[in-house]
Amino acid sequence: MPNMRKSGKPAVRRALIAGVAAVLTAAGGAALAGVVSPDPVVSPSFNGPVYAVAYRGDTVYVGGNFTSANAGGKNVVRTRLAAFNARTGALLDWSPAADANVRALAVDGDVVYAAGDFDNVNGTSRDAIAGLGATSGQLTTLRHTVLGQPNALVTGGGRLYVAGRITAVDGTPRTNLAAFSLATGALDAWAPTTDDTVNALAFSSDRVYLGGRFHKTNGVGSTLRLSAVHPATGVLDKGFVAKPVSQVFALAADQAGVYAALGGQGGRAVAYDRAGQTRWTRVFDGDAQAIATLDGTTYVGGHFDKACTTSNNGIKGVCTDGSVIRGKLAAIDPQGNLLPWSPQANGVAGTRQLATSAGLGTISAVGDFTTVGGVTRKRYVSFGGAKATESAVVAADDYVASYNFDTTIADGTFDDGSGHAHLLRAVTRNGGKVTMTPRGSGQALTFPPKCTGTTCPRLVLQAADTPDLSPGNRPLRYGAAVLLAAAETSSGENILQKGYSTGGGQYKLQVDGVSGKPSCGMGGKDETAVHLARSRESIADGKWHTLECRRTGPTLSIVVDDQVKTSVPVPVELSVMSNLPFSIGGKGVGADNDQFHGSVDDVWIHIG
Repeated sequence: MPNMRKSGKPAVRRALIAGVAAVLTAAGGAALAGVVSPDPVVSPSFNGPVYAVAYRGDTVYVGGNFTSANAGGKNVVRTRLAAFNARTGALLDWSPAADANVRALAVDGDVVYAAGDFDNVNGTSRDAIAGLGATSGQLTTLRHTVLGQPNALVTGGGRLYVAGRITAVDGTPRTNLAAFSLATGALDAWAPTTDDTVNALAFSSDRVYLGGRFHKTNGVGSTLRLSAVHPATGVLDKGFVAKPVSQVFALAADQAGVYAALGGQGGRAVAYDRAGQTRWTRVFDGDAQAIATLDGTTYVGGHFDKACTTSNNGIKGVCTDGSVIRGKLAAIDPQGNLLPWSPQANGVAGTRQLATSAGLGTISAVGDFTTVGGVTRKRYVSFGGAKATESAVVAADDYVASYNFDTTIADGTFDDGSGHAHLLRAVTRNGGKVTMTPRGSGQALTFPPKCTGTTCPRLVLQAADTPDLSPGNRPLRYGAAVLLAAAETSSGENILQKGYSTGGGQYKLQVDGVSGKPSCGMGGKDETAVHLARSRESIADGKWHTLECRRTGPTLSIVVDDQVKTSVPVPVELSVMSNLPFSIGGKGVGADNDQFHGSVDDVWIHIG
């Protein structure tokens, strides 16, 4: 049974679940990420581009520039608006008709809102914006004259928010943004401004996020391409300052912050916290045009064909450090790791918008593609069957070792909380000894102080080799909590290590140089090179930090305090099959053992 933390001390890898529990939960009890199946479900096709999609219960609404839908092999007239059952794909009778492009949809209660280039809906004048009965398709009383082109809609806080390239509503000046009362349909006083087009909106309880190609919001110049305003007053929220490097095409928001799909030299998906600081970035070889979240996973769509294994790309967006195929669709876990999900859509423009349904556990994508996963899916596709991801929902047995140093057994060794009985035994030289340091209501292990010369005290803890400590080429994660002061750094200090770069390969976590920057290293059993992912920031500040190394397919990343710091490419076939002991605190007890001089707690290894 895994070691469980006492109150006041962090759990090993947040929580190692005891007994036969199969699902890992994050702090606070919230379920971690799942991912939908990459296999398309049954759904209608459309004979022209689909630009917008929205859910209402079991119903999916779409808008675009099509004139017919095909369901069950039968073509049915649908003029730029349609609805169908999300579970069965059966086309519904809902069939309002717009005389030009529908670019955006939003749903509130029994009303579906549409915005776009149209002048008429159902043969009745509706200039660029309309409300439609969610079951009848009949027009509501919402009717305004909009000067310009709306690009985005979102509802919340009793309002319908509209964004785009707009100069006036009913003759009243508006600068790319406007809002209407959901209760009455009247133009609302909400009127923030931008100096260029707004492409996207996202609503949270205390903010409306704006994304586009503008440089100023409400005349303030520090709001380049992404900003936040108050949902009632429109006042700029100066507590949010993000710095996207290129035009923002789409947004999604949750309690953690906001997610943006960017264009530019290649595309980017970026997660920002509520202050606007970057949490993670994924880079693609083409624009990211759509973004949505479901059960902790972020889904991205665009006209990219590949996802870069690092955040580096070059001319025309080409990935400079390696790439993996991701045709028009990709998925990212909560820490910014690229997931294996890869349905493979075709086309040039690719995916234009995404929508998710938490109730159904499904995701819908619309755009210009005609095949997905090798099957015909013209301009609309849906994915369901949400399942646990390797990186987020795991069996307790997948933790092949875990140590919190709070308990020992009779002979003084440290117990393995994973239940695999990989006991740690101290190996010492020159008077090195085990020293425990209080941490919270538990304890941590402190290694010998910094020293030079052949007579310095040495201490490592080792677990005997067993096959389940060698990951082969499977996904691998390992980490520890570390306390290191600036005076304790040296040319190199090992926190944990399994194997060497020759004779079976290795994986390790270390601190490099007197600057105190942590790094993750891996070397394969058939190569002599060691691939290093090194953080650019020091941890030698006398404070506790959580360090994690992640190998997922072609990428090795180092994570510091739950933030991905650096990712580097590694060969997909890289395999570690070492018959050497697993060590904590150094390679061994020889003179050149890369002795660690700080304190360590909560060491763990997860394979698969």
